Amino acid sequence: MSTTTEVPKAKISGGSFLLETRRPDEVFTPEDFTEQHQLIGQTAEEFAQNEIVPNVEKMEHKDFSVTRDLLKKAGDLGLSSVEIPEAYGGLEMDKVTAAVIADHIAKYAGFATTWGGHTGIGTLPIVYFGTEEQKNKYLPRLAAGEIVGAYALSEASSGSDALNCRARAQVSSDGKHYILNGEKMWITNAGFADLFTVFAKVDGEKFTAFLVEKTFPGFSIGAEEHKMGIRGSSTCPIILNDCKVPVENVLGEIGKGHVIAFNILNVGRFKLGAMCVGGGRVSLEHAIAYAKQRKAFNKVIADFGLVREKIANMATLLFVGESLVYRTVALMDSALSEVDKSAPDAAKQTLKAIEEYAVECSIIKVWGSEMIDYVVDETVQIYGGYGFVEEYPAERAYRDARINRIFEGTNEINRLIITGFLLKRAMSGQLPLMPAIKKLMDDVLSGPSMGEEMEGPLADERKLVGQAKKLGLFAAGAATQKYMQAIQDQQEIMGAIADMTIETYAMESAVLRAQKIVEAKGESDAALPVAMTRVYLSQAIEKVESAARKVIAAVADGDMLRTQLAILRRLAKYEPFNAIELRQQIAQKTIERGKFTLN
Repeated sequence: MSTTTEVPKAKISGGSFLLETRRPDEVFTPEDFTEQHQLIGQTAEEFAQNEIVPNVEKMEHKDFSVTRDLLKKAGDLGLSSVEIPEAYGGLEMDKVTAAVIADHIAKYAGFATTWGGHTGIGTLPIVYFGTEEQKNKYLPRLAAGEIVGAYALSEASSGSDALNCRARAQVSSDGKHYILNGEKMWITNAGFADLFTVFAKVDGEKFTAFLVEKTFPGFSIGAEEHKMGIRGSSTCPIILNDCKVPVENVLGEIGKGHVIAFNILNVGRFKLGAMCVGGGRVSLEHAIAYAKQRKAFNKVIADFGLVREKIANMATLLFVGESLVYRTVALMDSALSEVDKSAPDAAKQTLKAIEEYAVECSIIKVWGSEMIDYVVDETVQIYGGYGFVEEYPAERAYRDARINRIFEGTNEINRLIITGFLLKRAMSGQLPLMPAIKKLMDDVLSGPSMGEEMEGPLADERKLVGQAKKLGLFAAGAATQKYMQAIQDQQEIMGAIADMTIETYAMESAVLRAQKIVEAKGESDAALPVAMTRVYLSQAIEKVESAARKVIAAVADGDMLRTQLAILRRLAKYEPFNAIELRQQIAQKTIERGKFTLN
């Protein structure tokens, strides 16, 4: 069984959105879902509503027998095996399908965390790096939910700095086992998982992954952590005390554990983004339902302008979030479709395809986790005092959302990845970033120009995206001129460049989706997505300009600073949209329907 995502036919390089102009037909959006995507989305939705939601309280109180049962039911429905090859009991569907399921499973963050840990970082290391024997032994049971997977990378002294781990592995005297010693922290699913991908250094040097079963001698699990949020998931340390792991359970190559660690996290990031969208959708529904029945000053608070503004902002962010996630995931599908699965280096080709979009995956992770924090925060605000009370849904959603900015690499690390990866590709010639920066610098220094004129649907919006790209390139150019290779040590500047990159990608994704809807339905039927796009652009261009100003002020002074600020003002010049009126339109439709929808 397979799904086919209609994705761009031309090869689109990772990070190229900064330098190239995309057409609507080159991006995939939720409006392009196949019938298969919609059917599996419906299956996941019904599973979430009928099985997960009624069991929330049991899982919140750590009844993990319920969780295991739900994982088995998800396996029976095929919801846990879409990324596992058919040869090993999976459905072998595309990444868009995986994202659609993640989106719907996210109705309750506690279980979504468990399911994501099991199907993603708990299973995919074996899919991509396992030997034939390892795949045959473990994947069918993981697909069915008979055994549960987990991923043990973090340690107390090396969270983000994963390669600095202290866990050690030595070959036994008879050469049949590796003896592992150390402790891993914050391991999702640890309390009931059966199989762990554990990272340790062979001979204290070679960072390596091992498949460790919970029954192996010397393996034990510590006490459950008492967490701020996602209490319905299990999080424990694992202790390795002369743990005997058969040599055939080395995963991938000795000394190449970092290849597994970082590529698996890339996949985890796009799923996390999809889950943030799904969770945000649920929070918005709760906020609207409460606002429609809560009265103050003799009318429901859903009629108040400032409450409607919040609801409009939340709906707008969900529109942009969907646009970002599915655009990126389809790019990965397109690259993965080129992999020759029968080739000896199929695994290597797969990793290359995934790594191609490392920047975009990090963008989804950062943007999505910060988006849902805004949505759940404003949901608490709409609930007022009740938002602070456990019996109401706003309180748990607020607590549960906070982990997303730490999961799958902190947002700080991901911001450094975004800028660092772009610069690395530029230095190696894979991405013509430096020539683009030089051309822009030459253009702006030669004096004001009329700028490019655009025609057709959303011409002003597309022009604004172009300005955001120029602002980002201009600031990055000024910073690289000053620091050259040493820019890697300037984290604040790297972070500001990442912020501009993130907003530019989000702006363009929204515009392309809206443009595609206009072309399919006409302007009147596309009024809502166009309004959402304009609202988002209004706030995003201000963030881009602010970040550019921050960089310029850090790298120039005196006359040079004044000259560059003048150029910056010219690049950022635009006529604002009437965001108040646009938000009123968005709020009216969203409140009427009681949820985020474009129909």
